[in-house]
Amino acid sequence: MKIRSDIVRVYKDVHIWVGIVAGLMLFVAFYGGAITMFEKPLERWATPPSSLAAPPPLERAPELVQAVLAAHPEARQHYLVMVETAPDAPARVLWRVRGETRRQFTEYAASFGPDGELQVEKVRKTPVAQLVDTLHQHVGLPFPEVVSRNVMGVVALLYAVALVSGVIVLLPTLVKDLLALRIGKNIKRMWLDVHNALGIVSLPFHLVMALTCVIFAFHDPIYDVQDKAVYPNGIQWGEEAHAPPPPPGTQPLPATELLRRVNEQLPGFHVYGFSFEEHEGRLEGHVTGLDIRYGTRARTYSTTHLDPYTGQVDPHDLPGHMDAWDTSVNAFFMLHFGSFGGNTVRWMYLLLGLAGAMLFYTGNLLWVESRRRKERGSAVPVAQKRSTRVMANLTVGVSLGCVAGMSATIAAAKWLPARVDNLAAWHEGLYFAVFAAAVAWAFARGAARSAGELLWVCAALTLAIPLSSLAGVWGLGGTWNHAGAGWVIDLSALAAVPVFLLIARHSRRRLQHGHADSVWSGQLAAQAQ
Repeated sequence: MKIRSDIVRVYKDVHIWVGIVAGLMLFVAFYGGAITMFEKPLERWATPPSSLAAPPPLERAPELVQAVLAAHPEARQHYLVMVETAPDAPARVLWRVRGETRRQFTEYAASFGPDGELQVEKVRKTPVAQLVDTLHQHVGLPFPEVVSRNVMGVVALLYAVALVSGVIVLLPTLVKDLLALRIGKNIKRMWLDVHNALGIVSLPFHLVMALTCVIFAFHDPIYDVQDKAVYPNGIQWGEEAHAPPPPPGTQPLPATELLRRVNEQLPGFHVYGFSFEEHEGRLEGHVTGLDIRYGTRARTYSTTHLDPYTGQVDPHDLPGHMDAWDTSVNAFFMLHFGSFGGNTVRWMYLLLGLAGAMLFYTGNLLWVESRRRKERGSAVPVAQKRSTRVMANLTVGVSLGCVAGMSATIAAAKWLPARVDNLAAWHEGLYFAVFAAAVAWAFARGAARSAGELLWVCAALTLAIPLSSLAGVWGLGGTWNHAGAGWVIDLSALAAVPVFLLIARHSRRRLQHGHADSVWSGQLAAQAQ
């Protein structure tokens, strides 16, 4: 396909500068997003074991609920009856007490002790999985949610522009360059081939991510405009029918009967548990579970309304029972979260997320290489522009700082609960401390030297993840290990270690034997000190 060279140059400039502005933030978003594909295993892996007695049978759940409500009336605001328990939901009955903000709450769990007395403990769920997800959503920025979300939306728009402009730039040579990977002395050509291959092969995935991120970031303003343009007099709802309060003394159905009735109404829907809230004298209920035949709006579950007195389910919120509009909205979430197709799609999304992070990393490397001042045979040593050196340092510091910081805070999940109270603050502080140290190290040592050094740090901190689990087998330092829970976390971290070491080896070789006029050479790094 032929396109005028001046048009290609314009789109190339747009692609380069948009990529430079957004690339490093997108690296953090994609690397964190890849990890969140296994957010639930990570949450289970990072939750300390419960000291409660074993959960009583589901048949005794009503008895346990009554004991909890008698001792802790505040639980009426929101409590759960779990059909299936797990390390992150270790009891048959749990309840939450809201904190200062919408996302802050304290969770408690209850069981019956060997003597039949009520046992209660605070669930110390380590929030490391939530931190990784927040970094993913906020593109790594430590700002309030409203600020970070709007920045994320702008970055997603730039991301979409970079995708379109990149495709237009590549179109004239698409057939020739699609799967070409020319490895040799021309470093710029090699990184360009890698960048093009990653971008074109995963283009549909990236288009989905860009579009859904824009919708997630700006859905509130979009709805506000819709209300003013389409519904200037407000949405006219019909008279909403509220179920009348039950007669005094009416009790909700026991969990076993609710489970039986839900299974009858929703064949194929695997129930995880029930949640209840008291509202104006009436108990409101929800059922949570998963139907693997459909993609879900959340990553690992679906939830819908349930009448706790009759067991009647309102399935309109469940995939497979939605109307056309809700199905289309659900598709946005499903495609972004990869919440369809089971573990096969999760692994595919994880690999695509890591490839996306690599796409942005190689884009920055291309910018650095394309602005390299080359040695022309002069006896005077070449000096690179400050902008080139700054971008190289930022690329190394931000990218590897993100990797090292996430590995450090995940590994710490096994050690912190026995030592500190405010787990969220410690995990966040640890991540940003390691991240800032990596960026500072990159500027202090230069991109060439710091790349290999920081890759060794990444390897060591990532190895600390399975080593922390190994320490938990013997209970060293207050650590623990759940048998069979989160093994995917340990094995994935272990597999990443040799990858970091291999890249570190290549970085070291480039430092010693690379082009003398490159920002990645040892000679130029020594001159910059």
